[in-house]
Amino acid sequence: MVKSQNEEIKSEEKIDWEHLKIPAEVIKIVPYEAAKKYRFIPFEKDGKVLRVAVTDMDSMEVQNALQFLAEKNRLSVEMIPVSEKDFESALISYTSPAFSIQQALETIGEEERPSEEKKEETEDDITIEEAPVAKIVEVILRNAIEGSASDIHIEPLEDSVRVRYRLDGILHNSLVLPKKIGPAIVSRIKILSNLKIDERRKPQDGRFRITESKKQIDLRVSTLPVSMGEKVVMRVLDKEKGLLELDQLGVVGKNYDIIKKSIFEPYGMILITGPTGSGKSTTLYSILGILNKEGVNIITLEDPVEYAIEGINQSQVKPEIGYTFASGLRSILRQDPDIVMVGEIRDTETAELAVHAALTGHVVLSTLHTNDSLGAIPRLIDMKVEPFLVASSLRAVVAQRLVRKICLDCREEVKMNESARKEIENVLSQIPEAEKKAHGFTGEIKIWKGKGCPKCGGQGMKGRIGIFEVFYMDEAVNELLSGKVDEEKLRQIAAKQGMITMKQDGILKVLKGSTALEEVERVTDEGFLEID
Repeated sequence: MVKSQNEEIKSEEKIDWEHLKIPAEVIKIVPYEAAKKYRFIPFEKDGKVLRVAVTDMDSMEVQNALQFLAEKNRLSVEMIPVSEKDFESALISYTSPAFSIQQALETIGEEERPSEEKKEETEDDITIEEAPVAKIVEVILRNAIEGSASDIHIEPLEDSVRVRYRLDGILHNSLVLPKKIGPAIVSRIKILSNLKIDERRKPQDGRFRITESKKQIDLRVSTLPVSMGEKVVMRVLDKEKGLLELDQLGVVGKNYDIIKKSIFEPYGMILITGPTGSGKSTTLYSILGILNKEGVNIITLEDPVEYAIEGINQSQVKPEIGYTFASGLRSILRQDPDIVMVGEIRDTETAELAVHAALTGHVVLSTLHTNDSLGAIPRLIDMKVEPFLVASSLRAVVAQRLVRKICLDCREEVKMNESARKEIENVLSQIPEAEKKAHGFTGEIKIWKGKGCPKCGGQGMKGRIGIFEVFYMDEAVNELLSGKVDEEKLRQIAAKQGMITMKQDGILKVLKGSTALEEVERVTDEGFLEID
């Protein structure tokens, strides 16, 4: 039986659709796909009465669907009018991974019991049958993509399986699943990634592609045997997010000018440095996007290929068959390249080959693990590259870190004490006026934070931006490298160049309201912050 409540809902019964928590037993009655199609949502069950929010009370299609629903579940359905805006707010409950996964787990439980003979399904049946384990994996992936997670961690614990997402560089707990379902989830991911299901003793690497919201998303998969089972980490690779302009990454002012000038030199090496997860690959892809023209031959050597770029020849190393960065680079140089990108310089052989390529008329892009831009020079020398070869081949070194951005929807000013203000003023005094202007500094010293809102999931932070320092090779550096390398003298030369340090770049982004002081302190290890 279906009846409508067309009268205005009494004030004491008014419903906060945005923060509505729909019980799992109610969500079970109507699948998400059906709720979205017919634009109605069951939100409350009182005995045999099911209350349903409906956007179009007069639709015969909706009424027929609700009539079918009432008969199937032996319920009386009460329709409540709801606006499109409130409907969309309530629909969020249906996309909650916890609810979806709970439904799948209950299905598994039912499958373990002797099943009753199923009635033949008709076209009128609005329920959707899905394999429960596949559904759980689908929900985990969809939730990661919709939440803009960069990585998904599925970790076996002693009595459960934990799912964590890395959001803006920070791992967050998301789901806790029963221990028994863990192996099935891992097997499902292995099938998608073309990995060996029965190999649980050794790590495996693979990848697969899914389509979500009309976008193709690549997922890079790594499995690792641990004491409690197998751990899976999936890197989410969204091509649209991977190809950003330099200014979108946070490269502005003098740093931007040096990079643009260096990459358009006829030959030479440009290095991107920083720890794992600092955005080095993203910066490289951004530079490749600038250089990718019809008249040049660009070849990359990567481990692995993260984003496919049209017009660029991308090759993936396979160390297990002897195809390493070093051997691959030798082969690449026989392919008549103009520009070569090497994913990482890890050893002496690769370093020497990269330098040789830079000296023989090629633009070489690569990454190196160092703490700052100046550290790249002694690092190359430690790899047995002669100092005079470093001087001749190296054009610029970009060091970077990623900081979380303040959510603009809940940003608010934070009070500073006097010592913090003086420290910021001291940093500003060392920065040229042109650089302050390029960063949008107005002269007003204010700092901000996000207090947390629905748009940022209560975190106060949403998205990330880079802070950079760029060191370029000039005559003074070349002269220094003709003798013994002195890092202190390198710093003096950098200061004379007017190099903007990561700390300075970070402070300018703080004063613009892009990030928080705590974020700059976190990634630069600078203990200079005091906030009231």
